[in-house]
Amino acid sequence: MPADLVESDSPEIRDFARKITLGSESPVNKAVKLYNAVRDLIAYDPYQNFWDKSVFSGKVALERQRGFCIPKSALLVACARAENIPARLGFADVKNHLASKRMIEACGGDLFYWHSYCEFYLDGKWVKATPAFDRDLCKRTGLTPLEFDGRNDSIFHPFAGNRRHMEYVNSRGVYAAVPFEEILSTWKQVSPGLLAKGYLSGATSFSNEVDA
Repeated sequence: MPADLVESDSPEIRDFARKITLGSESPVNKAVKLYNAVRDLIAYDPYQNFWDKSVFSGKVALERQRGFCIPKSALLVACARAENIPARLGFADVKNHLASKRMIEACGGDLFYWHSYCEFYLDGKWVKATPAFDRDLCKRTGLTPLEFDGRNDSIFHPFAGNRRHMEYVNSRGVYAAVPFEEILSTWKQVSPGLLAKGYLSGATSFSNEVDA
C-alpha cells in the first residue's frame, strides 16, 4: 500500500523492485536483494535542504540515486510493498560517534533524532534492516557494511574497530508513512542547525567531510 513519501505505486519504484528481485520467489530472498540494492545503489547523503519535503521521498531518492537514512528507508519499504512484502518504517534517536563536523555542529552534538530504518515482515516476524550507509562510504571510513540475511535484525554496530560508533538511545516507534511534520517539529526544537541556511554553505560531500 502506498503512503506519504513511500510511493510503492510509483512505476519507477515498481520497475526497480521488479528488476532487483528478478528470479527470486522467496520473500526473504527478495527482501535481501532489495536491501543490498538500496544500501549500495543509493549513496548516503545527509546534506539536504530539509525544509523541502521531497528530499524525504523514497521515489526522489531513487531518481537522484542519493539520500539520507529516511528516504533510503522509505524507498526500501516502498520496494518491499511493491513486491507484496509487508514493510514499515522504524525510527529511533541515535548517538553517532562517527559523523562529519558539519552534522555534529548542526545537530548541536552527536545525538541524531529520527534516524530511520526499515522493518520487513518475514516468516511470521518483523525484522529490522538499516540501508543507510552504502558500501563505498563504508570502505572509505573503515566501517564494515551492514549485512542483512532476512532473518535477523540488521542495525548499526555499537563499535567500529575499537571506536564507539552508534548507540540507540530512544525508540520513536514504527510508521506506515514518513511522519514529515513530526520530524520537522522535533528538529526545529532540538536541531535547528539542520534547518539553517548555513548548514549547506560550503559543503562538498558527506563522503569527503565525514570523520573517518
